[in-house]
Amino acid sequence: MEQLDSLISQTYGDWIIHASDDGSRDATLSILQRYQRQLGEGRLVLHQGPAKGFAANFLSLVRAAGVQACYYAFCDQDDIWAPEKLERGLAWISSRPTEKPLLHCSRTRLIDEAGKPIGLSPLFEAPLSFENALVQSIAGGNTMLFNEETRKLLATTRESSHIVSHDWWSYILVTGCGGEVCYDPEPTLNYRQHSQNLIGSNISIRGRLQRLRRLLKGTFKTWNEANLAALAPMRNHLTPHSLEVLDLFARARTAPLLQRLRLVRKAGIYRQTFQGNLGLFIATLFQRF
Repeated sequence: MEQLDSLISQTYGDWIIHASDDGSRDATLSILQRYQRQLGEGRLVLHQGPAKGFAANFLSLVRAAGVQACYYAFCDQDDIWAPEKLERGLAWISSRPTEKPLLHCSRTRLIDEAGKPIGLSPLFEAPLSFENALVQSIAGGNTMLFNEETRKLLATTRESSHIVSHDWWSYILVTGCGGEVCYDPEPTLNYRQHSQNLIGSNISIRGRLQRLRRLLKGTFKTWNEANLAALAPMRNHLTPHSLEVLDLFARARTAPLLQRLRLVRKAGIYRQTFQGNLGLFIATLFQRF
């Protein structure tokens, strides 16, 4: 309920909530129906999700014929939005060329189950690019606001494609297809951390160790394989530069060690931090990317 109240309290008031229930077994649907009676069916529209995971659920809304607007924002089940969240994102998007795919995202303020602040998501300061997006997701989907060009791009994703996460996929597509991304260093929402989070915080030592274990197990490699497979039918949307980077990256993943290192360097692939780039180097050495 805190989440819905924070949406209703936005300083920008011209919005419609589209909520997709993906087979919840708690009180989610009854809460949504209660708010729908309060707001009216025109302001809170309920959808039945595809029951194929969270990324497929978000993308099903992007494709839905009844979801039409000038701008769109993802929202997660553990969000509490800052009152000016929409206004901040729209201020940037409205200043950019409308014919481009545009994506605004931000840092996140992390809170515990009692609502106490416990930290911030990482502050990323390296350039935002396709070379970065291929190996790193920089922001949660719950922070993202985008324009119609981005929605149309996301909607062309094949339903049969396995998308690791809608936020990472959005970053990959917008940068790969000549769009612009803004990463706002100011947090625009509180994100509640608890044991049931589908994807939680990466800022703790435990989170970093988990990432290292996933890398060595090959999870990072599996994710990259899924992203590359999903990009294959999207090649006609990518810029010539992005196609060149993509092909170099794909070749590097199966090349012998010395050639692998040269191809990764030639592709210009990088992560946002020194530790991240060290992890990428290790993944390259052991062919775990």
